Amino acid sequence: MTGEGDAPSPLPPLTSSEREFIERYLGVIDLLGRINPANAESTYAALRAAQGLVGEAKGLRDALETMFQRGEKEVFSDDLVRALRQLDGRRRIGRLALPDE
Repeated sequence: MTGEGDAPSPLPPLTSSEREFIERYLGVIDLLGRINPANAESTYAALRAAQGLVGEAKGLRDALETMFQRGEKEVFSDDLVRALRQLDGRRRIGRLALPDE
């Protein structure tokens, strides 16, 4: 039996554009993590990630353009940071760092 503390917190209420923004942002982060020389397993894997980065970056741009066109002119950092944390953003972003010496 699991306790209340075991269930993940629900994502904060986000617009569909904000959700797309977060998903695409994390997609870019994931691909950059695969390209990072500290994490890359092979040149082919890094190449495939770099190729995917182009499409993911376009999707991120499109999400931000949609937000802007819909009048979503502000980025509500508190809600978006909560969403990033709940989607394992800290670990994913950590793949961009260099390992300690």
